[in-house]
Amino acid sequence: MGSISVDQTFVQAPEHRPKAAIAEAAGIPVIDLSPLAAGDQAGVEALAAEVGRASREWGFFVVVRHGVPDDTMARALEAQRAFFAMPAERKAAVRRDEVAPLGYYESEHTKNVRDWKEVFDFFPREPPPPAPAAVADGELVFDNKWPQDLPGFREALEEYAKAMEELALKLLELIARSLGLAPDRLHGFFKDDQTTFVRLNHYPPCPNPELALGVTRHKDAGALTVLHQDDVGGLDVRRRSDGEWVRIRPIPGSLVINVGDIIQVWSNDRYESAEHRASVNSHKERFSLPYFFNPGSHAMIEPLEELVSGDSPPRYQAYNWGVFFRTKRNSNFKKLAVENLQIAHFKKDLDQAHLP
Repeated sequence: MGSISVDQTFVQAPEHRPKAAIAEAAGIPVIDLSPLAAGDQAGVEALAAEVGRASREWGFFVVVRHGVPDDTMARALEAQRAFFAMPAERKAAVRRDEVAPLGYYESEHTKNVRDWKEVFDFFPREPPPPAPAAVADGELVFDNKWPQDLPGFREALEEYAKAMEELALKLLELIARSLGLAPDRLHGFFKDDQTTFVRLNHYPPCPNPELALGVTRHKDAGALTVLHQDDVGGLDVRRRSDGEWVRIRPIPGSLVINVGDIIQVWSNDRYESAEHRASVNSHKERFSLPYFFNPGSHAMIEPLEELVSGDSPPRYQAYNWGVFFRTKRNSNFKKLAVENLQIAHFKKDLDQAHLP
């Protein structure tokens, strides 16, 4: 990707271009998860309250002492760098396409603008292939494409994904507790045909970082995202209080968590998925490693029945996650002539619903 120059496909509209200086996200919660390992009930309840407050006020928080082994993290990061250091033709051997959207890709679009990055995606739980007739009807084939000439790559990343799932389930329990639900209330959505995926991001130096973004503004469509970012920095979040973009400072040994659209819907807007983006720079490459925790493709997503009432009616129509996910994946693959699918398309007009 280093040979690509900034052409018009990368250029953001003037109102979405990053400023030269971005303030640090002062006040973003940094949460110590060590009480989970201690098994202290009072400590766990206090953690749940912290996570709930962060989800309500920011939609983002940083976790430390999270229990992911250092050597597991180190092996995954080493594998990531080794993959992107390979020549273009070797990466292209595992390139994804429109029907099979896992593997390597260097031309992803977010909100119909090309991102200044290259990626590698895989499913930790690879689903069985769909029937040929389903593929002919547009069903995606989630078939992992592993490089054959990179020893230890697959093993390091599968080990990392397993550790991420363990952490994501613990975070899901804290979110459930914070909403007054049973800790395992949301587990059932993630037992079968999970669509969770891991992404390796590489953001090369960009000759015109004032015009382009590594990933343009967006919200994550799934339930939770668990992100490792390197020490270069570039993760920006739109601050809810004033709408300004602020940068999440890298903290050694930490992971960045954000709630996705699904939790926004489940919570009936008690929690909100935050808009964020990845900025680039002209002098140093950047790496990040997100884990997108997504439910099974058959899951119907709607406000949880425990969180709706006559005074707080459901704000969203139910939608099928598998259909939503496939549509989103297609919009990432290429520029479309229509608006990308968002949960706003399923939001109810409550004012109209209450008219006589």
